[in-house]
Amino acid sequence: MVSLDFAINHMAAPQLRLAELFALAAKLGAPRVEIRNDISGNAMLDGTPAQTVRELADEHDVTIISINALQQFNVWSDARAEEAKTLAAYCSGSGAKALVLVAENSGNVPDSSATRIANATQALTALSPIMRHYGIIGLVECLGFKTCSLRSKREALVAIDAANGRDVFRLTHDTFHHHLAGEPELFPELTGLVHISGVDERDLAVADMRDSHRLLVGSKDRLDNLGQIVALRRGGYCGPLSFEPFAEELRHLADPAAALQQSMQFITEGLRARAA
Repeated sequence: MVSLDFAINHMAAPQLRLAELFALAAKLGAPRVEIRNDISGNAMLDGTPAQTVRELADEHDVTIISINALQQFNVWSDARAEEAKTLAAYCSGSGAKALVLVAENSGNVPDSSATRIANATQALTALSPIMRHYGIIGLVECLGFKTCSLRSKREALVAIDAANGRDVFRLTHDTFHHHLAGEPELFPELTGLVHISGVDERDLAVADMRDSHRLLVGSKDRLDNLGQIVALRRGGYCGPLSFEPFAEELRHLADPAAALQQSMQFITEGLRARAA
């Protein structure tokens, strides 16, 4: 029997208010959610207190696995430190277990691996006492785009170790970004969260794939989500598989629950067939 721990990132149904998202997750039997700080009209941009979010999650019997995200975490500054403290405090107050840490993606990419690692190490060294103080995990996310300043999870792991941060940091494995980066290693034992999404467009070059192409995982998926999930699970990962598509068309679905249910069924049946 294939038992999967699905989760719902708010980007899977950004048209929903937070209470509706929590209700959707509960309805789908996937009572784990990721809330975001980049969806207008919703917590956190609308000023909803963290305690209110916690009470809303409790009301729907869902767990907030992360807040997504502290952007450009590896470009450290006093302003970034204050932002990190604010987000970490919100995590703690809302009951969120982790804060996603996203690498800079502006095209300012250091040529040297040593420089990339040093930048990430500086940030993680400063972030670690913040994570410890608020009792949360930092989920380091490397983006697969060539414009990203930290594409390699191997480099991120070296930075985590240089910052003595294995107690408070884990890697985010994003199936889309992993495919784009072309990094063969998975590091399942050090992965704290998996983001899943698919790309169906057949004639699209990998180098041209963008967030706007990211759909729910289905039979036309080019990213080998099933293969990635199998490899992660065989390596010991048993945490959430969080749906994080970005395609504009998903914002206008009349029935996001049905679409998510279909993708969940495809993944479950696909993994069951591979295990047979």
